[in-house]
Amino acid sequence: MKQIEVTIMGQSYILGCPDGGERELLEAVASVDREMCAIRDAGKVKARERIAVLAALNLAYELADRPLPQPAPAAHAESPAAANAPDLDTLIRRLDQALGHDGRLL
Repeated sequence: MKQIEVTIMGQSYILGCPDGGERELLEAVASVDREMCAIRDAGKVKARERIAVLAALNLAYELADRPLPQPAPAAHAESPAAANAPDLDTLIRRLDQALGHDGRLL
């Protein structure tokens, strides 16, 4: 894993990046920077932490609004790794359990 220095809203960060993932990481950084700067430039929110939370919510909403890619029909039996992978409902339940005890609204 390598480290990449990036800038988000004028502040530098050192991020870990898996080999070969540089392009995707830099695209994600550009999206976060663009969203945070737009919120800051609108002038209603000044605190960096609040800007970051609003940007995260906006980006998560955009992702949730996209249709999920449909898997190709299986030509053969599932791989052992896929058979052992938890399904989406299980992951959501685990996240709810982990996050539900912090006193925040889900």
